[in-house]
Amino acid sequence: MITIKNGRILDPSNNIDEILDLTIENGVITQLGKNLPTAEDSQVINAQNMWVVPGLIDMHVHLRDPGYRHKETIKTGTKAAAMGGFTTICPMANTNPVTDNEIVVEYILSKAQKEGVVNVLPVGSVTKAMAGQELSAIGEMAAAGICAISEDGKFVENPALLKTAMTYAKMFNLPVLSHCEDPRITGSGQINAGKYAEKIGLKGIIPESEEIAVARDIILAKATKSKLHICHVSTAAALQHIRNAKAANIAVTAEVAPHHFTLHDEDIPPYNANFKMSPPLRSAEDISAIKAALQDGTIDVIATDHAPHHEDDKNCEFEQAQNGIIGLETAVPLSITELIEPKILTPLQWISKLTCNPAKILNLDKGTLTVGKIADVTIINPNIEYTIDKQKFVSLSKNTPFDGRKTKGKALYTIVAGKIIVNAGELVC
Repeated sequence: MITIKNGRILDPSNNIDEILDLTIENGVITQLGKNLPTAEDSQVINAQNMWVVPGLIDMHVHLRDPGYRHKETIKTGTKAAAMGGFTTICPMANTNPVTDNEIVVEYILSKAQKEGVVNVLPVGSVTKAMAGQELSAIGEMAAAGICAISEDGKFVENPALLKTAMTYAKMFNLPVLSHCEDPRITGSGQINAGKYAEKIGLKGIIPESEEIAVARDIILAKATKSKLHICHVSTAAALQHIRNAKAANIAVTAEVAPHHFTLHDEDIPPYNANFKMSPPLRSAEDISAIKAALQDGTIDVIATDHAPHHEDDKNCEFEQAQNGIIGLETAVPLSITELIEPKILTPLQWISKLTCNPAKILNLDKGTLTVGKIADVTIINPNIEYTIDKQKFVSLSKNTPFDGRKTKGKALYTIVAGKIIVNAGELVC
């Protein structure tokens, strides 16, 4: 039994923002109230001046297993998630072999059961081998346990094929998570197109590569009446298409990654590939648009797009470097520093984008502190000030642009189904 005392309960699913106690027994939340009695056999956590929230959900990560275990494993990735306060993560399909059939899905789930320390819900690919030619076995993967389909890392260029995939996804009540960058426009670009790209001599990626892709996928979502989720939005123009679609009652949701509301293109040191990602860091004006979209609800979710790479994948020419950064262990402090401290979002608004909103999109019975539900709980100290040190990360890879950045706020306790995984900031499992 666990009793959490004196914490600020932040549960957007029930619109609760109040100092309360919470008890957990046999993996389930059993009580929520003021001055709850403490049983003799209860482990007590004093959460005074801390936020007690539903276990965080990251609906966009890359675990690299199978196929790239030198970058990340299910074991290290789930431990990194726990250290970041996440109790549920959704790994994308760009593994080797690709997660395009029930055998790979079952492998991931089995491995997560044996080695993982948080909930793992795989995402299946849209097409076989992510080759964009033939649909994956969507029905079989749905039966095996995927939570969504996505070609993340790639854009499904054939609109007819994607429309068919959306139709199948709707049959199985799966959202389609869309990577909206048209490579025919992106070309060989490396960073955001603009004066800075010209200054440092790198080919730019124009924002239209995202805007056009977002607009097309919204049209297909409207036609199929399926659930479309736009991954890692980075441009003001794309956000306006999403805002308009929501106003028209099209079933579209969107996410942003912390790096896209924290860094802009001119923050990139010349040729430092730890700042290379897809989509790229955009302009300061795009950051302002993203923050406004977080405020008005156009952006529903904050997701990390955790993309681990071996140092050799980054310690090379910028043009040859792999896209992506790790994010599981930096999402909470970056969000508090960039969104809560400047009062762009209230704590309750922020938590909704990491809990009940992704749960609703993915049809999960999670993201809540309702009595009787599975006890996935995160406790955050919003006042801790510290400097990010990549050498202290649990993740197998260290590719982050945030090493040495001063931040505020940290997840200190991560509880999965009533089991304490992170205790006072230390991994215990």
